[in-house]
Amino acid sequence: MQHIEWNDFLKVELRVGKIRSAEVFSKARKPAYILHVDFGTEIGIKKSSAQITDLYSIEDLIGKLVVAVINFPKKQIGSIQSECLVTGFHNTDGHVALCVPDAEVPLGTKLL
Repeated sequence: MQHIEWNDFLKVELRVGKIRSAEVFSKARKPAYILHVDFGTEIGIKKSSAQITDLYSIEDLIGKLVVAVINFPKKQIGSIQSECLVTGFHNTDGHVALCVPDAEVPLGTKLL
């Protein structure tokens, strides 16, 4: 494991957002969704590609709070530009389980 300095961690903008809409990313090489995540009025809605189709349906995702990195540069993924990285953990089957707050918090709140 590589150690980082506290100031390195402070540079990462991990924020809470709410998934407002999701759609099948039909042009992705691996099964994925395109997520539209609302981070509140200051940040707005950002788009992300997420390979989470094994554990989540589109209906499961709408309204779900998620934790995402919002200060990466945009990344071209297939036909979309991903504007944030929604975080998660691989389970024992290798499927991604989303990292989510366990209580309501204001959209855009930074992880400390």
